[in-house]
Amino acid sequence: MARDHGAVTVREGRKDMRNGHNVTFGGSARIDRAALQRIEGPQFDALFANPAARVLPVWRGRPLVTGASRNALGWLPPAHPALAGAGLRVFLGLVAGAPGTAPTPRFAVDLSAWQPAGVDSAATVAFFDTSEQPHPALPTDHRFTELRGVMVGLSPEDAELAATARALLAWHESHGFCSRCGAESAAAAAGWQRLCPACGAHHFPRTDPVVIMLVLRGNRVLMGRSHGWPEGMYSLLAGFVEPGETVEAAVRREVREEAGIGIGAVEYLTSQPWPFPASLMLGCRAEALEDDLRIDPVEIEDALWITREEMVEVMTGRHPRVKPARRGAIAHFLVSAWLADQLD
Repeated sequence: MARDHGAVTVREGRKDMRNGHNVTFGGSARIDRAALQRIEGPQFDALFANPAARVLPVWRGRPLVTGASRNALGWLPPAHPALAGAGLRVFLGLVAGAPGTAPTPRFAVDLSAWQPAGVDSAATVAFFDTSEQPHPALPTDHRFTELRGVMVGLSPEDAELAATARALLAWHESHGFCSRCGAESAAAAAGWQRLCPACGAHHFPRTDPVVIMLVLRGNRVLMGRSHGWPEGMYSLLAGFVEPGETVEAAVRREVREEAGIGIGAVEYLTSQPWPFPASLMLGCRAEALEDDLRIDPVEIEDALWITREEMVEVMTGRHPRVKPARRGAIAHFLVSAWLADQLD
């Protein structure tokens, strides 16, 4: 179905794009988030103490990964010595096993209080820190690693669980006080809520909607770069959806603000959870109505049109100026789908 917005037509009622479920953090059919089991107390303690349960330690936003190629999460049994002194624990859900077997409870715990030796705290908050932190109670192939560096190697199941764990723990870290009365709040519902003991308010994890646009004009796609990005790094334009705004309106506003051009048809393609720290990326295709870019230097550092032929060079790392978006990010996924004619 389509509806008119003046001279603009927006297609509605379509399914998400072909292979959209393959986007990184796109999810696994084996995971049951089991909301009815998010109950604090003896039942929750027994679920955590189940010998079959597995726990993912997270150190300052970095999940534990294992293997020479860092392609699996480092799940530990609940009683493992490396978990001594762990902080908050959150219930991630149940993971189905082989037919006829019980699902495995999965948890994440915050191990941020642990202080590894020789860590440069400034480096760990850089744009992308490649350092890894070993734990003395674990084998040498177990390391705390920046999720962005290993996300494409993880299975869909591990990727979804890692994204959930990172986003939940980051939310608790930054929402320790009630936004209604200012009192200190407490984790509840197996890590899926915070309760205020002073005014009784319930607080739930935030997910911020962000539009990211594959802006097309004939045989070209619009790419931009933000201030402070590594040299040569470009990506699709993106921005937060504002209160009272539709996805389509957010696409048009963001492109107008950043690149100074008008947008016609807007079409939703697919989405991606992005736990850095807690966004839901809404991938859209947008039709540009103009060629001449008028960049707002406050919003972005640069933007440019790239032809399909040039984008092949970009994606293979041979372009003299532009580097491709990071593998695993929805920008890389959408551009790859455009090049392969897989948007419909």
